[in-house]
Amino acid sequence: MLDRVRPLYENSTPEARKFRYGLLAFDVITILFVIVTSFLPPSRAIEILDAFFGVVILADFAVRVGIERRRKLLLLRFTTWADIVAIVSFLAPIAGEGLGFLRILRTLRLLRTYHLLRELRKDFRYFRENEEIILASINLGVFLFVMTGLIYASQATTNPDINNYADALYFTVTTLTTTGFGDIILTGTWGRMLAVAVMIFGVTLFLRLLQVLFRPAKVRKECEECGLVLHDADAVHCKHCGETIHIETEGHI
Repeated sequence: MLDRVRPLYENSTPEARKFRYGLLAFDVITILFVIVTSFLPPSRAIEILDAFFGVVILADFAVRVGIERRRKLLLLRFTTWADIVAIVSFLAPIAGEGLGFLRILRTLRLLRTYHLLRELRKDFRYFRENEEIILASINLGVFLFVMTGLIYASQATTNPDINNYADALYFTVTTLTTTGFGDIILTGTWGRMLAVAVMIFGVTLFLRLLQVLFRPAKVRKECEECGLVLHDADAVHCKHCGETIHIETEGHI
C-alpha cells in the first residue's frame, strides 16, 4: 500500500500534483477553522471537527513516516515536530486548546517542500512573479498566530488583560507594528520574554515583508558564470559579471 501511495508524495505526475494541492487546500481550511473557532465557545460540533482534522493529519503523518527512507533523521526535522504539535492539539484538547494556533506550522512546512514550491512556480504565473512577497507574508502570518497562541496559553489564566484570543492577537499586532498602546502588558518573566520575541523577530519579519513589497521586482535566473540569482525583469546581462543571461519572459506592457 505504501508503494502505491509514495508516488503521490514524491513524483511530479498530474495526479501527484493534484494530491499535494489538495493537502495545501486542506491545511488552509484547517487554519481557517482554527481562527474562527478560537473566538467561539466550545461545543460538541467543534470537538467532532477537531477529531476529524486530527485523524486526517495523523494519517498523513503515518504515511510520511512509512515512506521515509531515512527514519532516524525524522526527530531532527522541524517538519516532524510541526505535525506532532498539530496532531496533539487536535486529538488532545486539554493539552492543545491553548496552543491551537501552533497548527498553522503545518502550512509553513508544506510550503517549504521542494516539490510544491516548484509546482507552484510552474503552474501559477502570479505565484512565480510574487513568490517572495507571498512567502514573506506567510512567514509573518505564521509567526503572528503562533505567538498569539503562546501568549494566550501562558497569560489567559494569570493576566486580567488577556481574556480571549482577540486580546492576545491585539497585543501581538500592536507590539509587532511598534504601535505599543500600552493598554495590555504581559506579566511575569515568561510574558516579558514573549514580548521581547515579538519585538525582535516580529519586527524583523514585518520589515522583510515591507522590503519585498517596495523594492523593484526581480526575476530568479541563475547566472551560469557567477551564480547571481536575482536579476531585473528586463535584464540582458548579469549586473555582477556582465555575462549574457536568457530570462524567460512573456513581455511587459
